[in-house]
Amino acid sequence: MSAVRAVAGRRAFRVSRLVTYALLLVVAVFYLLPIYVIVATALKSFIEVSHTTPWQLPTAPSLASFTDALSTLSPSFINSILLVAPATILSALLGSLNGYVLSKWRFRGADLVFTLLLFGMFIPYQSILLPLVLVLQKLQLYGGIPGLVLTHVVYGIPITTLIFRNYYAAVPSELIEAARIDGASVLGVYRHVLLPISMPGFVVVLIWQFTSIWNEFLFAVTLTLPDQWPITVALNGLAGSLLAHYEIQMAGALLTALPPLVIYVVLGRYFIRGLLAGALKG
Repeated sequence: MSAVRAVAGRRAFRVSRLVTYALLLVVAVFYLLPIYVIVATALKSFIEVSHTTPWQLPTAPSLASFTDALSTLSPSFINSILLVAPATILSALLGSLNGYVLSKWRFRGADLVFTLLLFGMFIPYQSILLPLVLVLQKLQLYGGIPGLVLTHVVYGIPITTLIFRNYYAAVPSELIEAARIDGASVLGVYRHVLLPISMPGFVVVLIWQFTSIWNEFLFAVTLTLPDQWPITVALNGLAGSLLAHYEIQMAGALLTALPPLVIYVVLGRYFIRGLLAGALKG
């Protein structure tokens, strides 16, 4: 009787697993359909796009739309690189220093400072646009990439501080005490003890900040002039006026999404390791 129950249990388990896999497959297909439409449309010519449905495969695949999109977006692509690289690195370094101080060098009011920093994560962008524009104008940074870099660095401090504070909280305090006994200063402890073991946390923060800043639109369109637009804003300019070249728009969307996609493909496993190492645990 027990053998029959065991066989029935294994069959039920296999059936439930098949059902689970089938549901996951359906969900995956549902989410990948837009990608299929984008790729299929980008490989078509303007005439073929006008006379076929988005679901049809291109009869004569062509990369002409990618060439047209790249010629239009290349200046803005450079602007995005000039924006993302310094903003990501600076916000990661500041978040690391803040997390170190708030987790290992406890001082009166540290919890209050940390709580106030976290409030910055919940402030809507729209609510501070006007005062932000006025401040950047006073600093003579409005309209260019430096002002946008400063904005993203400041807005990135709360999340980067949270990640590094929780990451450093898992580091044994005995390491810090041993370094202090050996005469290391505050920055010396950070440089020689914490920084060498911070790579998982930095990977998480860098990927997070890179993706967030690269994909951001509201600050970019509000705080920069047309010749300084990042690629996400310039992509909106591919919409056209009288005739919509959907194939160029789709190619531009793929080119815009390519850098974050490459980052996740190359560094995705390190991102997971960083999460499992406690970078987002509190």
